[in-house]
Amino acid sequence: MQANFQTLKGTPLPYGVTKIDGGYNFSLFSKHALSVTLVLFDEKNNHLIDIALDPKLNKTGDLWHIIIPNLSPNFRYGYRLEGPFEPSKGLYFDPKKVVIDPFAKLVATDTEFGKAHYHSNTHTAIIDGSASLFNWEEDTFPRIPLKNLIIYEMHVRGFTQDATSEVKNPGTFLGIIEKIPYLKELGINAIELMPIFEFDENDNTHTNPSTQKPLHNYWGYSTVNFFSPMNRYGTETALVIKEFKTLVRELHKNGIEVILDVVYNHTAEGNEKGPTLSFKGIAGDAYYMLTPEGHYHNFSGCGNTMNANHPIVRELIKKSLHYWVEEMHVDGFRFDLASILTRAEDGSPLKNPPLVEELAKDPLLADTKLIAEAWDAGGLYQVGSFPSWGVWAEWNGKFRDDIRDFLKGTDGAIGGFATRLCGSEDLYSEERLPYHSINFITSHDGFTLKDLVSYNEKHNEDNGEGNRDGDTHNRSWNCGHEGETLVKKTLTLRKRQIRNFFMALMISQGVPMLLMGDEYGHTKRGNNNSWCHDGPINWFGWDKLKINKDFFKFCKSMIAFRKKHPILYRSRFLTTQDITWHGKIPSKPDWGNKSRFLAFTLVDPIDEYDLYVAFNAGYESALINLPSPRKGQNWTLIVDTSRASPDDFIEEEKAMPLIKAQHRLPPHSSLLLKSKPF
Repeated sequence: MQANFQTLKGTPLPYGVTKIDGGYNFSLFSKHALSVTLVLFDEKNNHLIDIALDPKLNKTGDLWHIIIPNLSPNFRYGYRLEGPFEPSKGLYFDPKKVVIDPFAKLVATDTEFGKAHYHSNTHTAIIDGSASLFNWEEDTFPRIPLKNLIIYEMHVRGFTQDATSEVKNPGTFLGIIEKIPYLKELGINAIELMPIFEFDENDNTHTNPSTQKPLHNYWGYSTVNFFSPMNRYGTETALVIKEFKTLVRELHKNGIEVILDVVYNHTAEGNEKGPTLSFKGIAGDAYYMLTPEGHYHNFSGCGNTMNANHPIVRELIKKSLHYWVEEMHVDGFRFDLASILTRAEDGSPLKNPPLVEELAKDPLLADTKLIAEAWDAGGLYQVGSFPSWGVWAEWNGKFRDDIRDFLKGTDGAIGGFATRLCGSEDLYSEERLPYHSINFITSHDGFTLKDLVSYNEKHNEDNGEGNRDGDTHNRSWNCGHEGETLVKKTLTLRKRQIRNFFMALMISQGVPMLLMGDEYGHTKRGNNNSWCHDGPINWFGWDKLKINKDFFKFCKSMIAFRKKHPILYRSRFLTTQDITWHGKIPSKPDWGNKSRFLAFTLVDPIDEYDLYVAFNAGYESALINLPSPRKGQNWTLIVDTSRASPDDFIEEEKAMPLIKAQHRLPPHSSLLLKSKPF
């Protein structure tokens, strides 16, 4: 079907599709294209017309542009580009393929998860006309101070996809809205959503050897477009933007911020043998890091690496972030493999990477949380040294490692453990503060909290890669038996350990982040790289939550306790006036290589109370001589992880004073006391 459309010259900026009076302006960057054709389709994907852009009229510099008056929203469009096919220069022009505009706001795929969305030579976007129609109901950004955050890492589909979630729209943005009361009960005030930019869940070629069924790219670290929300997280493609905005609005109403896990380090187009969906067919030499021979640098471990500090790519990333803040009201971003953003076009690390600096100083992002995963797959590890300009926070991988080491009883781990509890001053004291450390014990990548205390080895056989994938150094301890067991002694020890880990997370200076499902003890059966599974291994088990209420109670109680005690999330590093270290004898800590016991007193000079915290990571009970509480007060017992629920956590108003100056702390358990007037 052909149709006639009037055209006008158009303007080179802004990029992408922009609504103007009476129509839409289209603008596309491509330096080496010899010709560009705008291809239009109707709402049902029927081809309408190819409109060739005149390089004398519709081109300014390296920008191709045109106006289509009287064009209705919801039309689909893409581009055909002709130019040199020279892989050695990163040029992959192919006029047989219709590619997606990098600045498109809605990719033209549907909402059925697992359906083949990117199997043809025609990939298009939808002209979205809904931006001005959404009712934000005077939504305002919560602007919760970074130091006050308690972050919950969540997968959109996994949170409500299980049948036991009992939501109307499982696996979607709307499904999360139905669970806001649960999030509030848990006590978190920020959700960090794993990738929600449009991705290809089917670009995994492996099958599950146990079931012979295809595996997926379930986690979503395979971005197709940096502006478009994932259509499979909506009920209808035409509604997905509205539904995401509705989610943000409702979370904000309930005092919960939205942080997006964003993947600007690579795309779904793979290496030289990968598909051409968008960037590769438009300006592959600009968008990707290339070797002198034209091969793709692979600092992402996913086939290609975005050329993040190229001026064109910097502009793309900044515009994307602006869009998600200004149009979608997002509160922050966690940048996957952020060390890639510090690399030059040849891959070498930059001391002052332009993109990272620009984002730190961007006025529109001034109130936005910027969190770096400060490493990449090319070996660049920058935890504590990520260029920050005093703004960037970091996923603190050293916190995870040092806390795990000490609590499982590793030699020589006590010093690192103490440093992490205090906010990692060794890493962040130069120009940052404790709250620039995002503390976590577990995340999507690696063992869950329950698996951390149940497995010594990874068990990734069902990933279809012969158990070769995933980290082999997990700093885990199975407490005596590998995997599932009925041995009561082992199960009791595991319950202690997960409480020890969670308490350590909640009493540490810095910003705590917990993994979805850890609050009820979710297990992935030892799989520490579950990126490819769309099923119960990655789905929140709402039925399991009902069964494991004891640990959920402990988690929400610890979160509430932290929120009520600002000395646990200070705006500065601790001094000797704030904290006193102890061993089993007050003020005599044992920093020796074999030491498994550490305690400290934390002083609140404003509200006039002290907290006493002790960890016994040893194999024997510790007889503790408690330090004297402040004058006129007694110690009261809040937490003893050696006790069974509900006595593992005692609410403050019910806490009874300890009469004796000594306390016996069983092996692999921890203690939290608070001083109160008698």
